[in-house]
Amino acid sequence: MNRPERRQSLVEIPPEGIPALEDRQLERLAARGRRRTIQSGEILFRRGDQGCDFFVVLDGTVAIVDESLGTANVIAVIGPHRFLGELDLLTGEAAFTTAIVQEPGAVLVVPVEALRDLVAADTLLGDLILRATLVRRAILIELGAGFTIVGSHYTPGLRRLREFAARNRLPHRVIDLDRDVGADRLVEQLGVAPEDTPIVIWGEQLLRNPTNAELARVIGLPVPSAPGLVGDLVVVGAGPSGLAAAVYAASEGLVTLVLDAVAAGGQAGTSSRIENYLGFPAGISGGELAERARIQAEKFGAHLSIPAAATALEREDGYHIIRLDDGSAVTARNVLIATGAHYRKLEVPRIDDYEGTWVHYAATPVEAQMCFGDPVVVVGGGNSAGQAALFLSRRASKVSLLIRGDDLAKSMSRYLADRIEQDPKVDLLRHTEVRELVGDGQLDEVVVEDNRTGLRSVLPARALFVFIGADPHAGWLDGEVALDRVGFVLTGADVDETRFPHETERARLPLETSRAGVFAVGDVRSGSTRRVASAVGEGSMAVRLVWEHFGVWR
Repeated sequence: MNRPERRQSLVEIPPEGIPALEDRQLERLAARGRRRTIQSGEILFRRGDQGCDFFVVLDGTVAIVDESLGTANVIAVIGPHRFLGELDLLTGEAAFTTAIVQEPGAVLVVPVEALRDLVAADTLLGDLILRATLVRRAILIELGAGFTIVGSHYTPGLRRLREFAARNRLPHRVIDLDRDVGADRLVEQLGVAPEDTPIVIWGEQLLRNPTNAELARVIGLPVPSAPGLVGDLVVVGAGPSGLAAAVYAASEGLVTLVLDAVAAGGQAGTSSRIENYLGFPAGISGGELAERARIQAEKFGAHLSIPAAATALEREDGYHIIRLDDGSAVTARNVLIATGAHYRKLEVPRIDDYEGTWVHYAATPVEAQMCFGDPVVVVGGGNSAGQAALFLSRRASKVSLLIRGDDLAKSMSRYLADRIEQDPKVDLLRHTEVRELVGDGQLDEVVVEDNRTGLRSVLPARALFVFIGADPHAGWLDGEVALDRVGFVLTGADVDETRFPHETERARLPLETSRAGVFAVGDVRSGSTRRVASAVGEGSMAVRLVWEHFGVWR
């Protein structure tokens, strides 16, 4: 592709996104780096580069540019005492933007590994950099910077790639062959046949219908590492419980591997805002919580592999073997099952035709942007549904929240129920269920029914959000550990000792499954509370139990 034409399009960035470093902080960074002069037009890093150094502007200015599809938009101009880069600095992903010197001067260049060590040692500096990079990543996502996905919204491939990108908070834009003017011409110019779509455009690279793993490798997401390594603890699932376990296990010196099929964060990672989690009085998005936990786990030395889907659990020579969907395997002394649960679907005709485009099971900024200014319907009476309704009310023209019963507070936190009842843009419909989706190629209306009277009515809707519970991700464990009647993993005293006698002389530990050294936490565990705070607590507690299994009291 030709070099993009540059356009000026400054974006308003909040102060926490472009903080000025104090003299003391500059001195600490200078001790780890070197000063370098810069000239106008010089490129400090380009989109797609990996392992970029950390740059602090000392004199002059540097433009941060989004290069995509033949244009180059200036996102921001960074001046003295401010640093370049966003979340990829801490996660190891490829750079999503290009840095071009505007006014000559000088920069401080710090190797990224030295930066990570310094951030770990200096809490104030680390928090300042982390907050700024999180803000910048959110702006890139909002702008649709990064890579481009081109395809038809009717195809499962496009839905799969878009979900993977959104769940991993990867900046991207989607060009819809069925809706966007000029999309067909773009595909024709690239020499792509219809059967090769969806495609991903990333710099000079063009990926034809890539798998999630192929896209992850190009973008620089963590891939299965350290072949042959035996993990003291292998965590399967990177939701709140799995990430908490990873942080505590790695910080205590255990060789820790974390596997997840889709993204860090689990169901909590798709939440627009969690307001009842300890320590965040203003609330925190699930995506930001997941990013912070992921960075924290990696800081202590945990190995994260995404995407890596577990398909089977086996035993071999006293070790636990986890088989993965790519044919590889991971060996562990202890296993923590934290695979969570997947959302239940409404039993409504043709719902599969609308999934991923008009029917969603998460309400993130990506979905909110898609239905900006349109009416939407949210189904569910739990906290996830309540959080989604309030979040969407800031973007949608109207939100209809449907519950089957009469009392919203029966299954939802009181603070959420109160806010919903006071929000003028949220219409709460009690005793109401979805019966039909109406639309030719896109969702236009939802037919609902009063479950007491049988009376039906029609709600205008350009999107339907479903939060009606979940089923466990435990199929890969069938026959290996004890499950309850609906498939959740039994642990501790809930395991029937007559059917599954314990394999060691010690008593079965509280979160231990029917197999010694295999633990379960979070939503996949039978009897779990299904709250973020309790999941984090279980993940943390599991590490102490791992030490007990080793015969060490911590």
